[in-house]
Amino acid sequence: MATVSARIRLTRDLPTWLVYLQLGTFATFLYGLSAALPLLRDDLHVSNAVAGLHGTAMAAGNVLTGLLLPVLTRRFGRRALVWAGLAGMSASVVLIVLVPAAAATILGYGLGGGLGSMALYSAMAALSEHHGPAGPAAISEANGVAVVLGIGVSLLLSVAAQSGLGWRPALLVTPVLTAVLAAALGRVWVPERDRSAGGPHATAGRPGWRFHLAGAVLFCVVALEFCFNLWAAALFAANTGLSAAQAATGLTAFTVGLAVGRFAGGNLALRLPPARLLVGAMLLTGAGWLVFWLGAQPVIGYAGLVIAGLGAALQFPLALAGMITASGEHPDRASAAAPIWAGVAMAVGPLLLGALADGFGTSTAFLLVPVLIGLAVCGVLSSRTRS
Repeated sequence: MATVSARIRLTRDLPTWLVYLQLGTFATFLYGLSAALPLLRDDLHVSNAVAGLHGTAMAAGNVLTGLLLPVLTRRFGRRALVWAGLAGMSASVVLIVLVPAAAATILGYGLGGGLGSMALYSAMAALSEHHGPAGPAAISEANGVAVVLGIGVSLLLSVAAQSGLGWRPALLVTPVLTAVLAAALGRVWVPERDRSAGGPHATAGRPGWRFHLAGAVLFCVVALEFCFNLWAAALFAANTGLSAAQAATGLTAFTVGLAVGRFAGGNLALRLPPARLLVGAMLLTGAGWLVFWLGAQPVIGYAGLVIAGLGAALQFPLALAGMITASGEHPDRASAAAPIWAGVAMAVGPLLLGALADGFGTSTAFLLVPVLIGLAVCGVLSSRTRS
């Protein structure tokens, strides 16, 4: 196994770079709107509950995309769905920027989340099929590019918010990148299999239990990442005594870990079996969580979040690759089911942790993280043992 894995090569051709940049454009949407939510809440003068509906709308958009994606893929193909998704996502950003009303912004988050998800999962299915055994490495590396662009937009939005222009124009990076990418590389695409030859568009039987188990693993890792994104700053403040504004820098430490881990993970995925690497990544996140959870000093908290981010970096790419592998010759089945699992996780994970925090305190509630890690590890090992 090790000898075979060592011979796998990742060829970064022009279609590969196109997908990398398309996923990076999606990341500017996701990271930009996530960073803008507190600013949007202040501008609209709405409650935290109403502001939270924006995230709920994005999760609902993910689920709806998963339900419609099989039909849309058979009818139009991945290439059309990716470009239509990016265009619709960009239009949603323009709606959010131009219409300062809660109903319009919630609609924009929901439509953008659904259409962006359509582009995201269609592009990653194409990327995985294009690279075959190197698919997990390509997906990890693509997510690394996405995180870097996402961080850049978050920083740009922070700077713009303190300038005379305000934060809203910074969100227009997404439609600008979409337009530039379409103009420069619009004729490039990943070669697709002939639909009549059996491939990803062919009719298949019902998916097996390993496919559903891979979906449950994806649910756990997405819920885990969103728990860190939305609640790590609150625990950081509670543990160290930092102000809420100072503790928010902890999310940057976690995101730095994500970026470094996804680029490094591309090489690791070429050398190690994906299941073994995924289990190792989850154990690394568990170690980082423990350091962070116990740390009473800011430097220890930062270190724990970086370590947790390094592990979390590989979890979504490898879990998604696991779903694609479990789908056999039907990667579009995975690209349709994945946003459903991910959308439900985005809604349920942070909500459950918040409810636990209200009842037992943030520190106790954060024990949800090792529970999710344990469930995901059991899912991966169970699938491997019975294969």
